[in-house]
Amino acid sequence: MRKKIEISISPEENSDKTKRNEIFRRICGLRKDTDFTVRLLKRSIDARSRNPVINISAEIYIDEAPDPEPDISDKYKSVSDKLRVLIVGAGPAGYFAALELIENGIKPVIFDRGKDVRSRRKDLRLIQQDGIVNPDSNYCFGEGGAGTYSDGKLYTRSHKRGDIYKALKILTEHGADPDILYDAHPHIGSNKLPVLVQNLRSTILNYGGEVNFNSSVTDLIVRKNKISGIVINNSDEILCDNVILATGHSARDIYYLLKNKNILTEVKPFALGVRAEHPQELIDEIQYRQNPRSKYLPAAPYKLAAQCGGRGVYSFCMCPGGLIVPAATSPGELVVNGMSMSRRDSKFANSGIVVAIETEDLKDHLSHGSFMGIEFQKETEKNFFNNGEGDQQAPAQRLTDFLEKKTSGSLPGSSYIPGIYSADINELLPASISEKLRAAFSEFGKKMKGYLTEEAIITGPESRTSSPVRIPRDRQTYEHVEINGLYPSGEGAGYAGGIISAALDGQNSANAIAVKLGKTNS
Repeated sequence: MRKKIEISISPEENSDKTKRNEIFRRICGLRKDTDFTVRLLKRSIDARSRNPVINISAEIYIDEAPDPEPDISDKYKSVSDKLRVLIVGAGPAGYFAALELIENGIKPVIFDRGKDVRSRRKDLRLIQQDGIVNPDSNYCFGEGGAGTYSDGKLYTRSHKRGDIYKALKILTEHGADPDILYDAHPHIGSNKLPVLVQNLRSTILNYGGEVNFNSSVTDLIVRKNKISGIVINNSDEILCDNVILATGHSARDIYYLLKNKNILTEVKPFALGVRAEHPQELIDEIQYRQNPRSKYLPAAPYKLAAQCGGRGVYSFCMCPGGLIVPAATSPGELVVNGMSMSRRDSKFANSGIVVAIETEDLKDHLSHGSFMGIEFQKETEKNFFNNGEGDQQAPAQRLTDFLEKKTSGSLPGSSYIPGIYSADINELLPASISEKLRAAFSEFGKKMKGYLTEEAIITGPESRTSSPVRIPRDRQTYEHVEINGLYPSGEGAGYAGGIISAALDGQNSANAIAVKLGKTNS
């Protein structure tokens, strides 16, 4: 017999599996000698009352065992001698597309401009400590993509895009904590993701796929509106009739390559703003009404949104117990982003606070056509960089001073390793954006009492929220609307917004190819 129940328990009770199971036993009215198994379905924190609780939905199996879940990898067979498909990009869209191809009996051959996930670390140290940006290996480029060293949050609303559970299950089979299968806001952490990404690569290689690093796509071979292959590092031609383009939201050279090949692209809405950083204990006190917070509760997150001047202003990639990191992809630009480790134990909380950018906001860049958003991004990033000393130090301002439009006389501590210096960020952002941000922060201060404080700083720019370009594709076939065999996929194509949504999009592209080739496993 099985029962589905929902309970609310204390964080301490949730932390002890034995105590938690005794609560399930009591609620189900089971005797001490009754065997039962608990399968958690959903778990979330409800912090609306003074004493936060953990809401759990679970299935209780009484005197019977739950059916074992087969590993997805059991469906994989060797594809070493099978028909191949090329994948450009070794991020979540590229790797999950590769696994889906293997499941359908097709050989994936992956090319990534960057380095393997472990070798990337040296270049991350260089940008953190010396301000040196490697344009092929950084927080955005390299194995695992931007998400690997940028927190590893797995939350998505993309339930109509694909099988989220399958994507999460693949991650658990490759080393992620099974908690991600039922936590409302699953998270892995940038300290654990590298091993997981390596395990994904190992599976791809073990079943006959190929992964090539330091392999930049410098040309696309197109004949009569049909893809015929790619050129690597300006020399090697790799011929193939099907190419998945999964290069991420910062691969601007790919957009310009498409432009030079007269391959259609479109302007796409995006967002741009700053990253706000608070003491984590302050956010804990606001959200949990506890100081210090219970050791059984995680670092508190927040989510904020407002309408200001006809545009949405909202929190983005909120990192409780996190760090601000330099995310530039080329010398001469400044970009910031947020990340956190699995324990989320930094004393700082940070979040992007960004303003929605529509085409009408880009009137000064209309001459750039579908690249007007990129030019807007570049202009802002160069402006922030040129204001400093020519390295990755970031301008910063107390949040209260930003609202008063005055340079801060001093700055509190920050997690940003390259360092911060005092500047009026109102003068570095376009006036329309800083105006909307000031209005939004005032609203946020009303929604979260204590949020608007001189203990908080803002720095920037937070400019790589998503791609400002879309590579248009057919809704049914996933192929580019003009180029047969070219499959734009993931964040870089403008169809995803995070690790899981990119993974799902990669799977969908792979399945579309399998259908076309008559190789589908479904």
